Amino acid sequence: MEQAKVWKEKVVIPTYEIGEPEKNPMFIDKRVYQGSTGKVYPYPTIEKISDTKADKEYEAVYLENQYIKVMVLPELGGRIQRAYDKTNGYDFVYYNHVIKPALVGLTGPWISGGIEFNWPQHHRPSTFLPVDCQLKEYEDGSRSVLLNDVDRINGTKGLLEIRVYPGKAYIEIRGQLYNRTALPQTFLWWANPAVPVNEHTQSVFPPDVYAVMDHGKRDVSRFPIATGVYYKHDYGEGVDISRYKNIPVPTSYMAAKSEYDFVGGYDYGKKAGILHVADHHISPGKKQWTWGCGDFGKAWDRNLTDEDGAYIELMTGVYTDNQPDFTWLKPLEEKTFRQYFMPYKDIGYIKNATLHAAVNLYVTEGRVHLGVYATENYKNAKITVKNKGGLLLEEVLDLSPRAAYKKEIEAGGAKEEDISILVEGEGRVLVSYQARERKIEKLPEPAQAAKEPEEIMTNEELYLTGLHIEQYRHATYLPDPYYLEGLKRDPMDSRINTAYGSLLLRRGNFTEAEKHFERAVKRLTCKNPNPYNSEAYYYLGLSLLLQNRDKEAREAFYKATWTSEQQEMSFYYLGVLAAKQKDYENAFICLEKSLVKNSHNIKARGIKAAVLRKLGRQMEVKEWREQNLLLDPFDYISRYEAFLAEEDKNSLETMNRLMRESEENYLLAARDYGEAGFYEEAVGMLRKCKEQKPLLKYYEGYYLGQLGQAEEALEVIRAAERCCPDYTFPNNLEDISVLQYAIACNTKGPKAYYYLGDLYYDKLQFSQAKALWEKSAQLDNTFPTVFRNLSLVYYNKFTEYEKAKEALEKAFALDKKDARVFLELDQLYKKLGMSAKDRLLRFEEFKDTFSERDDLCVEYVTLLNRNGRYQEACEYMSGRRFHPWEGGEGKITAQYTISLLELAKAEIKAENYGQARSYLERILVYPENLGEGKLEGTRDNHAFYYLGVVYEKTGDRQRAEECYGRATLGDADPAGMMYYNDQPADMILYQGLAFLKLGNPSEAVSRFYKLIDYGEKHLFDQVRIEYFAVSLPDFLIFEDDLTLKNKAHCCFLIGLGNIGLGNIEQAKSYLEKALELDKNHQSCMLFKKNINELIVNSCHNF
Repeated sequence: MEQAKVWKEKVVIPTYEIGEPEKNPMFIDKRVYQGSTGKVYPYPTIEKISDTKADKEYEAVYLENQYIKVMVLPELGGRIQRAYDKTNGYDFVYYNHVIKPALVGLTGPWISGGIEFNWPQHHRPSTFLPVDCQLKEYEDGSRSVLLNDVDRINGTKGLLEIRVYPGKAYIEIRGQLYNRTALPQTFLWWANPAVPVNEHTQSVFPPDVYAVMDHGKRDVSRFPIATGVYYKHDYGEGVDISRYKNIPVPTSYMAAKSEYDFVGGYDYGKKAGILHVADHHISPGKKQWTWGCGDFGKAWDRNLTDEDGAYIELMTGVYTDNQPDFTWLKPLEEKTFRQYFMPYKDIGYIKNATLHAAVNLYVTEGRVHLGVYATENYKNAKITVKNKGGLLLEEVLDLSPRAAYKKEIEAGGAKEEDISILVEGEGRVLVSYQARERKIEKLPEPAQAAKEPEEIMTNEELYLTGLHIEQYRHATYLPDPYYLEGLKRDPMDSRINTAYGSLLLRRGNFTEAEKHFERAVKRLTCKNPNPYNSEAYYYLGLSLLLQNRDKEAREAFYKATWTSEQQEMSFYYLGVLAAKQKDYENAFICLEKSLVKNSHNIKARGIKAAVLRKLGRQMEVKEWREQNLLLDPFDYISRYEAFLAEEDKNSLETMNRLMRESEENYLLAARDYGEAGFYEEAVGMLRKCKEQKPLLKYYEGYYLGQLGQAEEALEVIRAAERCCPDYTFPNNLEDISVLQYAIACNTKGPKAYYYLGDLYYDKLQFSQAKALWEKSAQLDNTFPTVFRNLSLVYYNKFTEYEKAKEALEKAFALDKKDARVFLELDQLYKKLGMSAKDRLLRFEEFKDTFSERDDLCVEYVTLLNRNGRYQEACEYMSGRRFHPWEGGEGKITAQYTISLLELAKAEIKAENYGQARSYLERILVYPENLGEGKLEGTRDNHAFYYLGVVYEKTGDRQRAEECYGRATLGDADPAGMMYYNDQPADMILYQGLAFLKLGNPSEAVSRFYKLIDYGEKHLFDQVRIEYFAVSLPDFLIFEDDLTLKNKAHCCFLIGLGNIGLGNIEQAKSYLEKALELDKNHQSCMLFKKNINELIVNSCHNF
């Protein structure tokens, strides 16, 4: 049989380039992204997308056999860009012919199409970044590409292998996830294939899926026929949501449960589709996402492609069934899995699939319809169909991926659940299916938000709630209050002391963490010295190790080895501690014991290779290195060991090529060496990187210091101070000792203080960050970023607002081209009450600076509108293409609507009704350059109300009543305003005013009182971001007081209700109260300005 092929090839793809990464560190504490934290530090963000397309060359990897051809782009996260079925010319994943990023990813740019591989969270940080890459050939004729990436936020490593076999029409995905840190980490894995969709496509979920759930399991719907409200859309008539054409709004749904191993999609027009197959015991995740088939979705399609149209995502989760749904990966633990993606054809909505074959079976009009598709050639395969009454069909034939088997046979009066099909080949079952009797299933209950700590009855529940918040990386809830409430009730609780200690350890607060571990040990050993679980001892050892108290750490680690759970990690650290003492025999023994429990511990395997070299066991070490590289070709310690042992320049060149001159790769390897006291090797590794980056130099200086070379260490540390600081964002716990050493050696070096401040701020150690940044600023008052950072800590953590303003003004004065700092300074001015007029003057002074960013351009338009310059706002918007963040839509379209509405009102006042109508009709459709489409369900009550006024003024009563009628539509119940798809409260006022115009005052008054009732009922609510929030993508740095904003919103609603009722004094009073609470409440300003005109049309005159 012909072998599969793998090769690299330069390809040219039309590309819309992205902007430069943001050089300021992004500390975003409460950004919500895909239902969990939107934290990006230490990654830089990119928020600019070009509107110009140009050809760009990429190095692609191709995999091919007789049936399929696959294209992979290692430069863009290692995604599969194209998967093509050669037998029928069908792209079985959505093939986007352009690289057209939009602001969807965690750090910004994201592209549609292909298969994206997401871990440790969805739309992973490196989805648009290069990854390490190597090709591989197997003796069985299969070929693969291996892709390696280490997540910089939490330190987990993902090794992905994409493999194609000769004669098999599927892609194999082998995942190898490894926690190379000393602390437990969490992850989810979602492979994200995009699938082209149209009027004829359908998502293929297993037959036992009767319920689907939203993000965080916060909502549930029947499936495939939805019958209620889901994503604020009413499917009350019963709608098949497995079909793209039936979903008008952006929608996610995930199978609540299934015992089948497949999910897929099918195009009835092209008679072809895609299937994913994986063991549902570890791959339960089955999800569909769509932008929706409405105007809103079409706008996002345009944002992401030029000509390839709409798509959905059919995501497949491993060790996860929801987003967010994270699984623990313990220290140094590995988890592995396999997934398969395959095309299929001709047989429609299948009922079951395996790696070998897929089958469809259904009964209509007394006939059984059969379809079988095989993923490879099977000679003399046998198909057996039975019903309860006996054999219906037995047929022997050849199966092939080139053509499906289809047949109709008489059902003999049997029901579908009476019939079974069995497909066998080469002595095994290829696929089978037996329909189940349909019955009414109880829908699962939606998840419940965490209670407040004081409301939780037991310490165990407090512990589990805190742990859940950690595990699910909650964006706006911290675990601390739950742990602290538990410790308040029982200060010695071993579970909570261990959990809270590990949380403090993760944040770099080693001394406080140590105290909690000591308390846990004390409670655990109150009856005997040998606890059932030694986790507290392990963490105690770790806290001591990170304080460089090696002797005490060794004692704790040894005690931790007394129970099974912590043996592999404790023996690993005992091994590296022995190696630091140059006791290589004992190091070898401990590392061997570590590997007994966890033979795939890559760090232990690499350090064992170094230890074997030190012991002079040359033959053994060579074989060991080769085994390591079979397990992980990106084990750079083993590759460097090969160079050290044999002075093999080829192995060094291979290592450097695989490492891609990536600073992070060299730092990771050097840290592993340094952890075990191999300082010379660590220095050598760092010097192999050609990049001149601060952390490379600081680490080199630190290791030279450990070698006793103090003068050379100081020289290197001073060189680190001179390096460009852009994009240097330390966040590893090991960085703390290195930067503290740099400060101790070179007390007048400002940058080490600055970098350590960054790290501590990221770890929520705000007092330390503040002190370090202040020291850095004192030593160097010319570095803008340290002043910018000080403004954040002053404002957000210490309520020192004047100092925050002074610091940020200083930062901008030092670099007036920094658009990010201009944005933050303007937001600070806004919070501190600077007038819209003065803010607009600053924008006009720094036009070149703010034009770099869409969010600043939106703010500029907002200020034009607030200053009554509506025509200029319209003209400015028409001359720029905007790029919204996913989930952050609605900002520019709101300003577009405001400017046109206010222009229309002015024309009505001037009796220029034709021009007024033109402005109002433009509100109903968003121009493409805004980057957004009209969300289905948007009612535009204001526009229709004023269109009614226009027609009424021109004597066209019939059309006026039609418009007033449309102005009455929509939800009449007010709500808070947090998401882009929340209905603005003033739409309810316009409903009421329209009812008055239609002579229905009772309906009108009910609307007005609903506004007042909501405002009065919720005026004193304590508000925080919703527990199950999915997407709040704003990168705004300064924290909002949501309770204060809610109070302003409620006063605004009471004011609106009183406008409708004609109570002018009460209306003015409440609108003024709202503006006292929120000086930037734009809607409130507009209604206050227009109050007299609105009162004329209120209940006051009815």
